[in-house]
Amino acid sequence: MFEAVNNFLQHVDDLVWGVPLIVAILLTGIYLTIRLKGIQITKLPKALKYMFENEESGHGEVTSFGALCTALSATIGTGNIVGVATAIVAGGPGALFWMEIAALFGMATKYSEGLLAIKYRTTDKHGHILGGPFYYIENGMGKKWTWLAKIFAFFGMGVGLFGIGTFTQVNGITSAVGNFFDPNAQNVIHLLGRDYTLAVVISGLILTVCVGLVVIGGLKRIAKVSEIIVPFMAVIYIAISLLLLILNANKIPAAIVEIVSSAFGMRAAAGGALGAIIVAMQKGIARGIFSNEAGLGSAPIAAAAAQTKEPARQGLVTMTGTFIDTIVVCTMTGLSIVLTGSWNIGLEGVAVTTNAFQQGLPFAPQISAFLLMMCLVFFAFTTILGWDYYSERCLEYLTNGHKKTILTYRWLYILAVFIGPYMTVSAVWTIADIFNGLMAIPNMIALFALSGVIVKETKAFFVAEKHKM
Repeated sequence: MFEAVNNFLQHVDDLVWGVPLIVAILLTGIYLTIRLKGIQITKLPKALKYMFENEESGHGEVTSFGALCTALSATIGTGNIVGVATAIVAGGPGALFWMEIAALFGMATKYSEGLLAIKYRTTDKHGHILGGPFYYIENGMGKKWTWLAKIFAFFGMGVGLFGIGTFTQVNGITSAVGNFFDPNAQNVIHLLGRDYTLAVVISGLILTVCVGLVVIGGLKRIAKVSEIIVPFMAVIYIAISLLLLILNANKIPAAIVEIVSSAFGMRAAAGGALGAIIVAMQKGIARGIFSNEAGLGSAPIAAAAAQTKEPARQGLVTMTGTFIDTIVVCTMTGLSIVLTGSWNIGLEGVAVTTNAFQQGLPFAPQISAFLLMMCLVFFAFTTILGWDYYSERCLEYLTNGHKKTILTYRWLYILAVFIGPYMTVSAVWTIADIFNGLMAIPNMIALFALSGVIVKETKAFFVAEKHKM
C-alpha cells in the first residue's frame, strides 16, 4: 500500500517538476534580473541596510523587519538542513551549485514579489491589510484574471496544509528528536501498522500543543514569536557552521571543485553526463525553491503587512530573505556535507547533516547532534507558524474572510501537525514538491505580466532616492 502511494506520488512529482517548470522558474529570475539590471547584486548593500531600518511613517500591521522575520520563519526550516542533504544525496554535490544559481536569480524574483505585494495590497472594512499574489493578480492584471488568483490561493493553502507548512517540518523535527534520544529505537509504540519510538510520539504531541497555542493567536503573535526565535537561531546555526568550515578550511577548495564538476556532469560515466546534469539541476532547483520559496509567491503575503509606503523599498527587504536563506545558510550546510563526505555513505535526511556536524566539529558527537537537533527544531517550528499565516491568507481570499471557515482551518492545520510524524519521509517531501510546483505557475504568470510595473516603480524609487541625497 505504502509503496503504491509513493510510486504514484513520485510519478506526479516527476511531471510537475520536469524540465519545463525548472526552465520556467530560472527564466523568470533571469528575465527579471535583466530588466532590473542585476538589482540583486548592485543594490544588495542597500537592501541589507533597509532590513534593519524600519520606516517611521509607513502604514501596515507589522514592521518591515517583522514582515521579513515572518517570511524568514517560513523559509528557514528543514529545507536548509534536511532539504539540502536530500538534494545532495539524490543529485550529487552539483545539486548545491544549481541551488545557488536558482537563488541568485531568485533574488530578483523575490524583489519583484515584495514590490507588487505593497503596490497592490488592499485594506478591508475592519482595517485589516490584505496582500499577496492573489491581490496583485486581481488588482494588477484585472478582474478577468480572478480565476488565476483563486488557483494560486488554492494551491497556496495546499502547500501550507500538506506541504512545506506541516508534514515536512513536523517530520523533520520528530525524526531529529527521535534520532537523538533513541537512535536504536529501543522504546517503541505500534501505531497505524508501524513502529514509532516514544521520543517521536512525545515530541509530536508537544509540538502540536505549542503550535496550537501560537496559531490561535493570529498574525501578530506569529510575527512576535518569529522576531525573537528566527534571528537568534539563525545566528547560532551560522556560527556553528562557520566554526565547522574554519576548522576544515583546507578541505573547502576540493569540495568546491567537486560541487562544480558534479554540477556539469564531469564525474559521470561516458554518455551519462547530460543525465547527471539534469538530475543535479532538478534536485538542486526543486530543493532551492523549497528552501527560499522564490517564485512561489509566499513571501509577498507576509510583505504586504509591512509598515511601509514604498513598494520598491519593501521589495529590497524581501529580497534579502533569499540571500540569507540560500546564499548564506544553505551554502554552509551544503559545504559541510560535501567536505565531510557525508552525502555518499548510505544515510538520508537529517542523518546526513548530523553526520557532517559530528565529523567536522571539535565537540563530542552527542553535543554536535544536540546542537543540530535544536536548530532544526526551532527553524521548523517557526516555519510551521509562518505557513499557517500564509495558508490562512489564501483561505481568507477564497472565502472573503469567513471567520468560521478560517477557525476550522486552524484546527485542521493543528491536526496536520499532529499526524505529521507518522507520514513516510519520501512521501512527505514528494507531496511538498508537487504543491510547490503547482503554486509557482500562477505567480510566475503574474510576474511576467506585471514586469513593466515592477521596472517603472523601481526606476521611480531610485530617482527619488537620488534627489533626497
